[in-house]
Amino acid sequence: MGSRAASDAPVGVTPPDGGAPPGASAASPATVPPGGPPTERDGDTSGVYVRPTVAGAAKILVVGPLGVGKTTLIGSVSEIRPLSTEAVMTQAAARVDTGGERSKKTTTVALDFGRITLDGELVLYLFGTPGQPRFLPTWRELANGCLGALALVDTRDLEASFDSLGHLEDLDVPFSVAVNAFPDSPRYDEEELRVALDLLPHTPLTFCDARDHDSSLRALIALITHLIESGGENPS
Repeated sequence: MGSRAASDAPVGVTPPDGGAPPGASAASPATVPPGGPPTERDGDTSGVYVRPTVAGAAKILVVGPLGVGKTTLIGSVSEIRPLSTEAVMTQAAARVDTGGERSKKTTTVALDFGRITLDGELVLYLFGTPGQPRFLPTWRELANGCLGALALVDTRDLEASFDSLGHLEDLDVPFSVAVNAFPDSPRYDEEELRVALDLLPHTPLTFCDARDHDSSLRALIALITHLIESGGENPS
């Protein structure tokens, strides 16, 4: 299952020419309100507005099965308050939606959304997909126009990730894989995981803790590095 060799690129990766990665759209000029961005004096330090230095933007999917950590990862890196569509799982849904943490009481029913700026020049808009198979139509809609995807996997149930990886291949979305480390996760070396997940040699594979900002950021940078090196092919 397809993409490029894993690497933990330095924070702030940019294309060789200093511009946005191939396939990324130019940032809107109307990114900062008249008078400049809000300041601490204005009582707003949340970074709501995109920085004026931004030269490009890209839509990135964060995918994976139920309970793999998509909402947590987006929340750990987002520079704005993330949008989450978490809903309490009903007894009926619990019978249909299998996998994930057994103690999980909520689930994403539409999307998660966050934003992060790399090196002050490239904005990533992060869209987390629902993990349940019954939300596949929503999943496919979210994939429209994306530059690539970060696929989270859980070694406690690798088989649960097969559908997500298969959907990315079917939609021709370039991706990298990040293994989210849970406290009780079994540990495997990279080669064992590549064989188990049927990854192509050039597919990036990283290890992360979705709760940790720096760890999650490294996983995203590995994806962006891969997209730049592979030409940033954008699915039609």
